[in-house]
Amino acid sequence: MLRLALYQPDIPQNAGTMIRMAACLGIAVDIVEPAAFDVSDRHFRRSGMDYLDRAAVMRHDSFAAFDAWRKADHRRLILVETDGTRAHVDFAFAADDVLMVGRESAGVSPDVYAVADAVVQIPMRTGLRSLNVALAAAMVMGEALRQVDGFAGREEGGSAAEKTNDRIRS
Repeated sequence: MLRLALYQPDIPQNAGTMIRMAACLGIAVDIVEPAAFDVSDRHFRRSGMDYLDRAAVMRHDSFAAFDAWRKADHRRLILVETDGTRAHVDFAFAADDVLMVGRESAGVSPDVYAVADAVVQIPMRTGLRSLNVALAAAMVMGEALRQVDGFAGREEGGSAAEKTNDRIRS
């Protein structure tokens, strides 16, 4: 299944929000250390609310440790960066991809770019710097989940569109 990796996150509220999203959507999260905060930080806990206990979170001591794990698990690394070479909606995601977002203050380091299988971006208006990292993660993960039919809960009765299409066909 798809995974979301947070590269050295530096704002606990954003990390908590992304972990909450992952818990709700059934996505595992990888935190690539060092983070700029302790995961026991009250802001991090408040943002994640009670969802932190319902999320599958794996922490990696370094990018090298994360990269070794991901390669051993045969997963592509897809970076979500403002300077991506391809729009996220034009990229073909796979069910076992790891989507990585960078630090809010600095993105990812050059060694991460060197091993990434792809770098995607969200098309934006010219002259604007970037979206909030949690919002960007949600947008790209939503597209990836749509492509691989990976939304949690769809097997529990289908989507509204499927129900509408069923009624039209009958």
